Amino acid sequence: MTKNVGQQKRVLVTGGAGFLGSHLCERLIADGCEVLCVDNFFTGRRSNVAHLLDHPSFELQRHDITFPLFVEVDEIYNLACPASPVHYQYDPVQTTKTSVHGAINMLGLAKRVRAKILQASTSEVYGDPQVHPQTEDYWGHVNPVGPRSCYDEGKRCAETLFFDYHRQHAVRIKVIRIFNTYGPRMHPNDGRVVSNFIVQALLGRPITIYGDGSQTRSFCYYSDLLDGMVRMMSTSDAITGPVNLGNPFEFTIRQLAEKIIDLTGSRARIEYKPLPANDPRQRKPDISQAIATLGWVPSTQLEQGLISTIAYFDGMLRDAPEAPFAEASVA
Repeated sequence: MTKNVGQQKRVLVTGGAGFLGSHLCERLIADGCEVLCVDNFFTGRRSNVAHLLDHPSFELQRHDITFPLFVEVDEIYNLACPASPVHYQYDPVQTTKTSVHGAINMLGLAKRVRAKILQASTSEVYGDPQVHPQTEDYWGHVNPVGPRSCYDEGKRCAETLFFDYHRQHAVRIKVIRIFNTYGPRMHPNDGRVVSNFIVQALLGRPITIYGDGSQTRSFCYYSDLLDGMVRMMSTSDAITGPVNLGNPFEFTIRQLAEKIIDLTGSRARIEYKPLPANDPRQRKPDISQAIATLGWVPSTQLEQGLISTIAYFDGMLRDAPEAPFAEASVA
């Protein structure tokens, strides 16, 4: 696609009504782009982008990317796929289709219109890692037939497709691997550890920890992550990735629970349950490539990000006090 001088850059965001996608749509509009938000609303919510519907640079389209999409765009951010165990295990076949068929369809679109395309991959491609911290050249330790495989292997296959389309068809690709990210607009029932610990603490329910709480995660605030994504998209065509994006400060799940109890002033107690199969014991990104290639370092401290996320969920609970909320997972 050839863009006229002075014309707005038109950007497609798949999964654009989700947690990260909706914030990305806002960021791109603020940067002067025209944004086409595509979502099938399985986990995305129209309320996340309702405030953008009247904006002249925003368009919302309901569409499932497992089916082809015929539009004219300059760039594509492919974020579409349920990202939490509760959601991606609900329909594992569809989860794999979204990663694989969706990648084929979006890469085909990028090839046709000569668009640059970014794949939102995941730290789950490393599985339960035997290398710590995880570097981009680590091939991972993934169970191909377990309950998490639909997501882990789907994302791994999507990366394969991206690099094969690049090598075979010269498609301009960018691949990032996203580590645990949190912030306002997380789905309250997504089973992710940050959102569920906050909801449980605010409701005074037991804080559910699976395992002994010694497993670790690294938590990146959404605005830091978006900055890394946009920086990656703006790099030269020679830079394809994959590039890790995440906060390298590592916390145990128990430390996170205690921090959230403290920040909410909750009297909730911690309750321990058996660890699910194939749950990673450690998760910490090596971001040396992101620093060297993108000049990117996350700047939001965990406590600072948690305070704004807690405020978001507190407001949500005040507006819908009777809404059901799921138990916490370990994601």
